[in-house]
Amino acid sequence: MSRKSKDTMAHPPGKALLAWALLLFLWGLQLLATGAWLFDLSQFGSNDDVKLYFPPTMEFAQHIFNQQHKDRYAFRVERILSVRREQMRDIVFFMVLKLRRTNCRKFQDDLDNCPFQKNADLSNVIICSFNVSTLPWITKFTLLNKTCS
Repeated sequence: MSRKSKDTMAHPPGKALLAWALLLFLWGLQLLATGAWLFDLSQFGSNDDVKLYFPPTMEFAQHIFNQQHKDRYAFRVERILSVRREQMRDIVFFMVLKLRRTNCRKFQDDLDNCPFQKNADLSNVIICSFNVSTLPWITKFTLLNKTCS
């Protein structure tokens, strides 16, 4: 067998994509099980697309917020105020999220378990609207618009 054919067979196409898709699916299930968002995804009825694809899309929006925000502490979603989905070539989620400052610095690994700051100062809470386009089958997210108050 030639060297070239060995390399081709050693890395079948799509294997890494399949691993990412499985990780994304399991991550979404874990987030749905926590119930930490205080939002009832059952309002979408039997629409499994929303139940499956919204959690990682929301996490993407949270990550982008933390990247762009100047605070040294990380914010995480305290409550989902609204969510709407539109199907085009891709899936577009329109969401309004209540983000709250945590005790953790930005980009720590376990932000989901990081406690919120106890201070009742209004600067600890930010309401943001996000429009995010996703192609979940290839794990691609694109921020279309973000507005915070």
